[in-house]
Amino acid sequence: MTPERTSGHRVATHVVRPEKVQQVEALRARLADASAAILTDYRGLNTAEITALRGRLREAGADLKVVKNTLFQRAAQSLGIPDLAPFLQGPTAVVFAGDDPVAPARVLVDFIRQMRKLEIKGGLVEGRILTAEGVRRLADLPSRSQLLAMAAGALRAPLAGLAGVTAGLPRALVSVVEQIRRAREQAA
Repeated sequence: MTPERTSGHRVATHVVRPEKVQQVEALRARLADASAAILTDYRGLNTAEITALRGRLREAGADLKVVKNTLFQRAAQSLGIPDLAPFLQGPTAVVFAGDDPVAPARVLVDFIRQMRKLEIKGGLVEGRILTAEGVRRLADLPSRSQLLAMAAGALRAPLAGLAGVTAGLPRALVSVVEQIRRAREQAA
């Protein structure tokens, strides 16, 4: 900000830097494409630990990015996401999830159990704000692939039963016809 004089008063003007605009736009695009964004406090992690965490997250279809709180807040607001200020205190790294929001949440919770470092601040899943506890509960849910397998199994069971019943009908009909034939032969 640079002060200007207007009729004897100092007025602050705001200079928007192009690199900041680009950073906000990049964060906005990442946030718009992500199924979830989990905010963490990464204090206490060394470079090797952050690298290990990034590798685990990459395997889970997510990535970790250290962000500036004000720029992330602007990106979120531009997407109509409610105020994230309570979660944007201190150093912040954001985990951007791909298709499955559960897998990265599980990676973070497991990493915290193992390392006793890193803190989940909160998150966003499909535009809804989650507390840190909400993110931990998300980690306990079945993954997207597990849910799809469960749904396929649930759909398959009635179809298999129907196939068994329809396959059994001709056999039952043949059995009834055979019993009628025997009854007529015995009567004649």
